[in-house]
Amino acid sequence: MGAWGYYNFDNDTAADFAGNFKDEPGAEVLREALAAVTEEDYLDSDEACEALAAAEIVAAVLGKPGPDFPADLLLVIPRLTIDHIEPLRTPARHAVLAVLRENSELRELWAESDDYNNWQELQHTLLQRLEPHA
Repeated sequence: MGAWGYYNFDNDTAADFAGNFKDEPGAEVLREALAAVTEEDYLDSDEACEALAAAEIVAAVLGKPGPDFPADLLLVIPRLTIDHIEPLRTPARHAVLAVLRENSELRELWAESDDYNNWQELQHTLLQRLEPHA
C-alpha cells in the first residue's frame, strides 16, 4: 500500500525523490524537478509531487523547512549552500503555482478529497516560506 497524505512528503513519489536527493544532493536535481512542471501544458501528478518536494527542499535550505520536513533530509541540508539554492527560490515559487493551477492532475486529485483545503493551505504556506523576506 502506498503512502498518501496532504503534506508534500506524504506520498511515494515525493518520498522516492527525497531518497534519491539524499543519496545525491545537488541544486541541479532540484532545478530539473522544478522546471519539469513549468514546461507542461497538463501537469502529471508524479511530476507535481516531485516539484513540491523540491520546493520544500529549497525552502529548507533557505532556512524555512516545513513542519513535516523529513529528519533524514535535514542532515543533507548543510551540504548545500544558499548561493547555489537562492537562484531556485523563484523557480520553486513558479512550480508551486503551476501545481495549483487548473490543468494540474495533482490539484484535481486533491479537489476530490476531504483534505483539499488542507492541501491548498499547505501549498500557500510553502509559497510564503519561499518569499525572500517571509
